[in-house]
Amino acid sequence: MTKTLELVFRNATGREVVISLADPRDDLVAAEAVAVMEQIIAKNIFTTTGGDLMQPVEARISTRDAVVLA
Repeated sequence: MTKTLELVFRNATGREVVISLADPRDDLVAAEAVAVMEQIIAKNIFTTTGGDLMQPVEARISTRDAVVLA
């Protein structure tokens, strides 16, 4: 099973932008993810074709399983 932390932001044009990070810690809590998202916005670390990241939307952990058929 592969886990990915997805940080979802809204940019200057109102579109959602997702930053994906592989293998997040198992003990990661929401407050830590939100704090990192706020730092990314405050320090203007990333920009998009739709402008700067303006607002955190959500942080989520997605999991993916692969089943070998043959």
